Amino acid sequence: MKIKYIVISILAILLGGMIVYRITKNKSENEKGGDKKDKKPPIAVSAVVVKPQDFSNSISLSGSIEANEQIEIHSEVSGIVENISFTEGSQVSKGQVLLKVNDVELRAQLAQAKTKENLASENERRAKLLLQKEAISQEEYDIASADYRTMKAQTQLIQAQIGKTSIRAPFSGKIGLRNISPGTYVTPTTLIANLVSSNQLKITFSIPEKYASQITKGSEIKFTVPNVTDKFTAKIYALEPGIEMTTRTMKIRALTENSSGKLLPGTFANIELALGNIKDAIIIPTEAIIPIQDGKKVFIANKGHAKEVKVETLARTDKDVVITSGLKAGDTVLTSGMMSLKDEADIKVKIK
Repeated sequence: MKIKYIVISILAILLGGMIVYRITKNKSENEKGGDKKDKKPPIAVSAVVVKPQDFSNSISLSGSIEANEQIEIHSEVSGIVENISFTEGSQVSKGQVLLKVNDVELRAQLAQAKTKENLASENERRAKLLLQKEAISQEEYDIASADYRTMKAQTQLIQAQIGKTSIRAPFSGKIGLRNISPGTYVTPTTLIANLVSSNQLKITFSIPEKYASQITKGSEIKFTVPNVTDKFTAKIYALEPGIEMTTRTMKIRALTENSSGKLLPGTFANIELALGNIKDAIIIPTEAIIPIQDGKKVFIANKGHAKEVKVETLARTDKDVVITSGLKAGDTVLTSGMMSLKDEADIKVKIK
């Protein structure tokens, strides 16, 4: 019986050992299979190797084109328009008479004033002779002299008003559409026409304050306008002396020639402003930049893994951006697949 129990015990131990071994082996195989199933393949990304290079630093801005000189023509005196001496849309010269306001009443007043002036002049002359003979006092002569000067001033005032009835062009330029006709009663508030000098044009634009110290009078800008293929140039001739507080920008004005007449006042200008060259700049494609809450970041390749790096930028173009901190020459910057990347993610890099 003892031998029988011993054999049964041995068989039971062997059977239990086999069961434990199988359970352990299956568990190990399941764990290995799970690891293989959870592990993701590397993410395929494109990248560029950073190489220092010279960068032509410039910024793109929007501006407006304005006439060099532009005014609204008004009459300084009220009256009926007697004659219009300009053609709408034509060139006029400085000093040219544009229209004439009827001055019949003013000329009648001038004749009356001259008569009074002549009488006062004669009275002053007689009073002077009498003063020399001591026939009148100095006070009486002073009164006669003052009357004469008053009448003379009145005559000059009316002559000035008559001069204002001939409205002249204050500068040479192109006159626009007229808003009156002969016979119209005009007042100083009546708009007659617009006069524009456009042989030279002003380009007004603003730059961010961080670039203000790099702009100097006489610098050249390039610009284009909508629907015109030509590229134009202008020279900066005036800068505001300070920064505008609300926008943190500085206003600048440049002057360009417009002898061809292709540029029209009132249009927008797309401006390219050169700020100088940066030597040995760290430049990367703009698509590599990822905006984040407290700045910008990029991913670089690091031993088969993606590494997140915060960067600071200076200037940019449509294709490239200059990096001032965060990268160095030789770094491999990822340019595709960044939105699906995480720090330390496995990557498969293809260099452009």
